[in-house]
Amino acid sequence: MRLTRFTDYSLRVLIYLGQNNESRVTIQQISDAYDISKNHLMKVVSNLTRLNFVVAQRGPGGGIQLNRPASEIGLHQVIGKTEKHLQNIDTASDSVANESSADSQLDLILQHALQAYLAELKHFTLADVLTPKSKASQILELKTRAA
Repeated sequence: MRLTRFTDYSLRVLIYLGQNNESRVTIQQISDAYDISKNHLMKVVSNLTRLNFVVAQRGPGGGIQLNRPASEIGLHQVIGKTEKHLQNIDTASDSVANESSADSQLDLILQHALQAYLAELKHFTLADVLTPKSKASQILELKTRAA
């Protein structure tokens, strides 16, 4: 599955904030670190603030920081709320299940796959991304060996 640029930038902002959690960070710092347009990041940060992943403070000494510990930010939450096509996944699959065309059946199968994708992401948090030998690494190692 391919993530939108908006979701990619959202994850990068959260990673940057998680790596610099001692103080507030400016959007300009993140823009410089990832070479991303400041205007794009302003939209991303605004959305992350609205979703309560980030706290923003304006003015001198202002900046942004994580609203809660990285271990409490699930990747499924971030991706599920920033990828528009995943936001109404349950209701979409219910209406498709009642139709019998091949297109409808394909939609049903793809919705099921997306649900599995989000369910798998529930095992991982932002802290797993920030930790070199995290739970994520261990889970992925076990799955690779089993395959």
